[in-house]
Amino acid sequence: MSWEPEIEELRRREALAKQMGGSDNVRRQHEGGKLTVRERIERLLDPGSFHETGALAGVATYENGNLAAFRPANFVMGTGQINGRRVVVGGDDFTVRGGAADASIGGKQGYGERMARELRLPLIRLVDGTGGGGSVKTYEMTGRTYVPGNPAWDVVSQALNEIPVVGGAMGSVAGLGAARVACSHFSIMVRETSQVFIAGQPVVKRGLAEDVDKEALGGSHIHARGSGVVDNEAESEEDAFEQIRRFLSYLPQNVWQMPPRANPTDDPARREEELLSIIPRNRRQPYDVRRLLAHVMDGGSLFEIAPYYGRSLVTALARLDGYPVGALANDPKFHGGALTADGSEKLTRFVDLCDTFHLPVVNFVDQPGFLIGVAAERAGTVRKGVRALSAVYQATVPWVSIIVRRVFGVAGAGHGNVQALNLRYAWPSGDWGSLPLEGGIEAAYRRELDAAPDREKLMKEIEERLNRLRSPFRTAEAFGIEEIIDPRDTRHLLTEWVALAYENEATRLGPKFRGMRP
Repeated sequence: MSWEPEIEELRRREALAKQMGGSDNVRRQHEGGKLTVRERIERLLDPGSFHETGALAGVATYENGNLAAFRPANFVMGTGQINGRRVVVGGDDFTVRGGAADASIGGKQGYGERMARELRLPLIRLVDGTGGGGSVKTYEMTGRTYVPGNPAWDVVSQALNEIPVVGGAMGSVAGLGAARVACSHFSIMVRETSQVFIAGQPVVKRGLAEDVDKEALGGSHIHARGSGVVDNEAESEEDAFEQIRRFLSYLPQNVWQMPPRANPTDDPARREEELLSIIPRNRRQPYDVRRLLAHVMDGGSLFEIAPYYGRSLVTALARLDGYPVGALANDPKFHGGALTADGSEKLTRFVDLCDTFHLPVVNFVDQPGFLIGVAAERAGTVRKGVRALSAVYQATVPWVSIIVRRVFGVAGAGHGNVQALNLRYAWPSGDWGSLPLEGGIEAAYRRELDAAPDREKLMKEIEERLNRLRSPFRTAEAFGIEEIIDPRDTRHLLTEWVALAYENEATRLGPKFRGMRP
């Protein structure tokens, strides 16, 4: 006697689970321009690599002891591969009660979080709906209300210190779902398809009398191009999957491993002549910092994170001779490259990301200081800036600064940990000090200028006198800057440095003493 009948029943139940919320709900999902959760997982992962866990979980109806109907749980999870590397992926099934908690199976979502952490595998959350959050229908199901408690949030927060976590907003995401997207190392939403909000339009209308549609409340123009709640914007779900795959390609499986080196495809000694002239002699003139980065990093390796938030600072993952690194660069096209409140938050998260996952950091410095003015003060720039500088000084990952132009003030002093072995290389265009001469003369020589019979003449004399002291070579004479280099040699220097950085960082594997700040 065999167990064939039970195996047939198993296959029947698996088939019912794959029907999700039924053909009508699946059709509505497609009509809304969205894939189902199973289609998302299939397209994200390497073909045929998905191994599902908990497929049989759901609500069953029996008649005379026989299964009459089955509604699967609205969360699909399991393991699979991305580019041959094992990951854990979990996604909400919007076709079953919009992903709400009243259709979930307690513990399934938390199990996926624990699986990723215990197996030390990257975790990808594909969130759609409330992401397992509450519904007032739960009150009728249980016959009572309850004190809120986020399930497995201890695991959720601790995982940030140990494994890469990606949050993808794949539809309208509210409450706990929004929190699950934000509590990640990299988050993404789809333009005109995804929305992220604390509470949806009905709750907002009832509570605040604000009558807005979901796109105006939490579209990608709000969070990927405004608030910074979500890092990147995708043009389609397929684009989102590609960005997720690319992000993970720079990171290790966990903090006990080094990031994987790609097969080098670019000459480590490549010299770009344009680097000799890319920084204008006019100190007020901007330049294309992304072009500068492309000339130094491996060709085609730049992957920018949060490109529309804190725009005076560029944060990107890249490669040097195949080695993944974190790249920082001030963008003079926005606020002159000054560190803003938003830029400070962006800097904090990025430095924490690199430090957590042992990614050496290359900082291309053109920092005029903190943004000034009434708006900057109201934004709390100083407090947020100090937090960012603390992240820089707390980081233990290998760090090198390439000073391409300005380094001024407190913000400029945060270009690296100057108390550590502060590897710094300056280009001949380097310009630094406590304050720029252009504004500092007025502050330092106000009394003399006010008393002068010819104020403009004295101002010019002081400017000429101080400009003679401005040369970076004078700083080098006092060992105030360790090296001044030919800009064209930057790439070769960095490709030599990164190999040594990886050798050293490999001796410091494991979680850092200070965890990731989400």
